[in-house]
Amino acid sequence: MNAVKNDPEPPPVGGVLWSLAGDIRMLLTLPPALAMQVAHPAVGAGVDDHSVFRTDPWGRGERSLASLQLWVYGGEAAAAEGRRLRALHRTIQGTDAHGRSYHALTPAYYAWVHATGYPVFRHAQQYLGRPFTEAQERALYAEWLQVGRVLGIHDRDMPQTIEEFWPYYQKVLDNELEETVVVKELLATDPPLPAPDRGPRWLRLLLRLSWPWLRPRFARVRRFVTIGLMPPDARQAIGLEWTDAQERRLRRLGRVVRAVVPVLPERLRFMPIARRARQAARG
Repeated sequence: MNAVKNDPEPPPVGGVLWSLAGDIRMLLTLPPALAMQVAHPAVGAGVDDHSVFRTDPWGRGERSLASLQLWVYGGEAAAAEGRRLRALHRTIQGTDAHGRSYHALTPAYYAWVHATGYPVFRHAQQYLGRPFTEAQERALYAEWLQVGRVLGIHDRDMPQTIEEFWPYYQKVLDNELEETVVVKELLATDPPLPAPDRGPRWLRLLLRLSWPWLRPRFARVRRFVTIGLMPPDARQAIGLEWTDAQERRLRRLGRVVRAVVPVLPERLRFMPIARRARQAARG
């Protein structure tokens, strides 16, 4: 614990998340985790009612990615980011599609948003990297618990071992998840998605001009990755179809990713916050 502020420390330098969370392959794991989160009716309603994912999807994605990087690589800024997120969610409340009241900081809902990371990392690693050993899976879970503490989640609201996690996870799949309105929007192949507005001016202009052609293709890839890298039991709980042909395509994609990404230079392989933290740790 931080001796000055009594803040929870982020996961350890050199741990499983240290190499995993900042790798560009992380970008492929965000869509399935997000879809699992918003498949919970309360979480989906909160995003539906309060998020800017429709009006500012690229900005929201950029901010979410930076926040996630801080949880792992932020040092003393990690806990501050956790407090900022809780303050941001304090006023998010309403009624879900079943007429039930929700509040974003209800422990069960906030903990589920956090919990989705572990099974998605574990499943996606089978395609995008070298499958975890049992020791690595346990280390990853312990580190993800530490991320939960950074986010202000109490230990009593998180399963404390892998053995406790899977029954909890299955109970949520069996009793809570469904294909919510937001899940359907995230998986739509013809979304009203604006052209990306981040990056150099020349790139933004090029994307704006080519977006009518690119948008449906981007949406199809997003749907493919979202469903494919989602754990099969979660996929089934939400009611999403996945064929043998799609599975073969995903495995081919995984082979390409595994061959290319590990040989990239660090400045291309790791995202900026992670890259700076790694450089500082070496120094």
